[in-house]
Amino acid sequence: MRRLLVVLSLAVVVAGCANHSLVPKEQAVAIKNQDRTLAPHSAAIQDTIRQSGSVGALAFLDPGDGHLVVLPGDSPAEAWARYLASPSGSPTDRVSMPPVISFVHRADVPKAPESVTYSFLQQQETLRTTLAALDTEVRKLSDSVVATRRETQTSIATAREDMQKALDSLAEDLAAARKFMLQTAELGRLNQEMNVENTNAIRKLSAASQQVSANSAKLADTIRQLSDSLENQLKELAARLDAIQKRISDVK
Repeated sequence: MRRLLVVLSLAVVVAGCANHSLVPKEQAVAIKNQDRTLAPHSAAIQDTIRQSGSVGALAFLDPGDGHLVVLPGDSPAEAWARYLASPSGSPTDRVSMPPVISFVHRADVPKAPESVTYSFLQQQETLRTTLAALDTEVRKLSDSVVATRRETQTSIATAREDMQKALDSLAEDLAAARKFMLQTAELGRLNQEMNVENTNAIRKLSAASQQVSANSAKLADTIRQLSDSLENQLKELAARLDAIQKRISDVK
């Protein structure tokens, strides 16, 4: 933005500081008159330039009371901008400006005085105000983009964290389900072995005494209880597997 301001300012300076041969006759006369009226004040102008440490200064005689006005600066545009930024450059306190103003260079700068128009300086002021407003809008837009980027990054980080928590919870549930299934399978194997052993024992004891028959009845009752317990565990397993399947579907 600052580079743009410098380039545009230089472009307007080139347009405003026209050669005498390219300006209308009336304006050329005004330029000559301006140079002539400033000649007796050259010492005062150079003294002001030296004290300011600038390359030159805008110099003219106030159209109202004829007093000398010297506005130091490194260029016509910079001198005018410096004057506007000063307390005396406020709209209510500004001096009267002639149509044509001379920019006098410091004595050690081998350049002839440059002539600029008051309308050119007004254009500079308008351009500077426009660029300042544009720069403010660009800064606001840049800040908005940065804020939006931060919010987006925060949202993405939060979503990733939530997803990771969900996956960790799912992994824990799957591990618990696997452990339960292994325990159930082991129980089934033991139950099957027990059934085989009990069947063989019943065959061997079929011809035994009444006491053996009573013991067989008790054993059968125990087997039934074990089967009921296994059925309940299998139902619980089915319910947990359904819950895990539902959570997997929710994650997808």
